[in-house]
Amino acid sequence: MDAKILIIDDEKDQADAIAESLRKVGYTCSTAVSGNNVLDIIRRDGIDVVITDLVMQEIDGMRILKETKENSPETEVILITGHGSVETAVTAMQKGAATYLLKPINIDHLRAVVDKVVEKQDIVRSNLDLHKQLEEKFGFAGIIGNSQQMHRIFNILKQIASTTATVLVVGESGTGKELIARAIHYNGPRKNHPFVELNSAAISESLLESELFGHEKGAFTGALYQRKGKFEYANNGTLFLDEVGDMPLTTQAKLLKVIEDGRIVRIGSNETIKVDVRIIAATNKDLGELVKEGQFREDLYFRFNVICLRLPPLRERQEDIFLLIDSFIKEFSKKNGKNIKDISPDARKILFRYEWPGNIRELRNCIESMIVFNQNGVLDINDIPEHIYKSNRTALTGPVFPVGVTLDEMEKELMKNTLAYVGGNRGETAKILGIGERTLYRKLEKYGLK
Repeated sequence: MDAKILIIDDEKDQADAIAESLRKVGYTCSTAVSGNNVLDIIRRDGIDVVITDLVMQEIDGMRILKETKENSPETEVILITGHGSVETAVTAMQKGAATYLLKPINIDHLRAVVDKVVEKQDIVRSNLDLHKQLEEKFGFAGIIGNSQQMHRIFNILKQIASTTATVLVVGESGTGKELIARAIHYNGPRKNHPFVELNSAAISESLLESELFGHEKGAFTGALYQRKGKFEYANNGTLFLDEVGDMPLTTQAKLLKVIEDGRIVRIGSNETIKVDVRIIAATNKDLGELVKEGQFREDLYFRFNVICLRLPPLRERQEDIFLLIDSFIKEFSKKNGKNIKDISPDARKILFRYEWPGNIRELRNCIESMIVFNQNGVLDINDIPEHIYKSNRTALTGPVFPVGVTLDEMEKELMKNTLAYVGGNRGETAKILGIGERTLYRKLEKYGLK
């Protein structure tokens, strides 16, 4: 029990007795007589729980409660009161006090009350920490990118997150469709409810309906017990349906009915169950083409396609590559207990010019692999996976200039081409060329490229 407790009482002996009893069960306790300085103690020492007498001469318990909650809202306040002031104590609870205890104090009861208050406090803090972690990981800040395409996506996300509209996320494998779906959920009105995911391509057709809608015991061979489906688990929250382009037509028809009616029926049951679920669907296929080919229901496609969010492949947002690399270096250095300080300019060039067919997922895996095998604290060419390095053997050669071209002309052309390659991003240009941004600015001015 790592909690700091302050006991405030005009009678020092009484405060000391309470403090001693709580120290015996592991709490860190301090005491104070009533006075204005007790508020300074609360703020200075990071007090978790205040136990204060209600009626005191210099400063009463009600004022301590008020000042504590205004300046340190997370600090809990327990009031000690006589029978004649119970009504006031009840009022104090309405204003934020955790509870009150009647005099004379029963030590065992006091310990139990403090344990309960501290336990509740720990739960609240854990939940806040969890929400903070979720926001960091799945909030908009967790989506990395400074390219024009990503700015467009950020703007769309801000508009749709607060709604309950169905969203269709389209993009190649590895572009971050699940991350986008989680960001929509955790920044919307359903963030305190479940986020449930189902990959349609990873489950056989025979089991997919059971996964979605659930089943009753004995509904089919192997159904040894009743089981809820993803819709029930996602009730009041969000259901993320990944790779919906691989969903069988028979399942599509049943899914459409659930979306339209807001009700499911478990396999083997006749009972309808009402569900309230936001759908976010994702696919790496062109659903419009699948509709034309008769492989996807047109009516379901229109249900999914209320808001369509298209994620660009990494090769179309190359100016974000270095941001992603730096982020992954930080993440995996910590995860693997490594102190990776940087990545060499030559290694950056190779990674920048690689096409990344597996998109962000492939880049992420690449950086983690490089960190695991690195021995000197700076990622270099030798750390790059062989298949990526081999595909980029010419990455460092650069363009071939004809004889007679001056060094200045070559440098100007190289800077011009690099700027165009990264969409005019000067920071990325400097990193690729292996020079500082100030040096780059001077040379751009020299060659009239500003």
